[in-house]
Amino acid sequence: MMSNINVLTIFPDMFQALNYGITDIAIKKGLINLSIINIRDFAKNKHKNTDDYPYGGGKGMIMTCQPIIDALYSLKSNGHVIYVSPKGKSLTQSKVKELNKYKDITIICGRYEGIDQRIIDNYVNEEISIGDYVLSGGEIPAMVLIDCLIRLKDGVLDKEAYENESHYNDLLEHGQYTRPEDYEGMIVPKVLLSGNHKLINDYQLIQSLKETFNKRIDILIKRGINKKEAKLLMEELPNMKKEIKKLIKE
Repeated sequence: MMSNINVLTIFPDMFQALNYGITDIAIKKGLINLSIINIRDFAKNKHKNTDDYPYGGGKGMIMTCQPIIDALYSLKSNGHVIYVSPKGKSLTQSKVKELNKYKDITIICGRYEGIDQRIIDNYVNEEISIGDYVLSGGEIPAMVLIDCLIRLKDGVLDKEAYENESHYNDLLEHGQYTRPEDYEGMIVPKVLLSGNHKLINDYQLIQSLKETFNKRIDILIKRGINKKEAKLLMEELPNMKKEIKKLIKE
């Protein structure tokens, strides 16, 4: 189970954003050890530069091998090394659960036009992307990944707190309600006030299926649904029976 996260960056102060909420509590409790390493500290040139012009021409600068590799060597354990990059595989909840099995994780944050390919080829275990778009650097994606990882760390949250969240079980989360029961004529669904846990569970499953069908049908196509789920969904969306039947997997 993950215990240590190392981050290599030229902007360590950006990670102060993690000093709030659940991530801050987990770090202060000692449930996770987060080390932010300034790549510039390992630059050997006079001006502490970490980038240079690309071979072959082209605009932009490339982060050089020496400071990043020396920063990696300085760690007690690199563990599983991740380079956050728009060329990587998409970050999903399943991927987060998979990564949480590593004791040590190291995240490299690129800047400019990225890092020297030799670092990726020889030191990086996998590249991960948080979406099909380009950001100015890897710090924000790294923070997204760290937040996801910490939430699943034992002792940070009650298991029930995240098992019902969107994507954990390959469904979007059902809607949530709180007091008052009636706010300006907007009423909480009566079934949630019934105290009948079976009815509530069925209702919430139906709403999750409906949310996923309407907003992210690609998830249902990949996941599939069983006959019980199909029946519940067709009762909720009677005009979509044909499309729902195509999603059934035995």
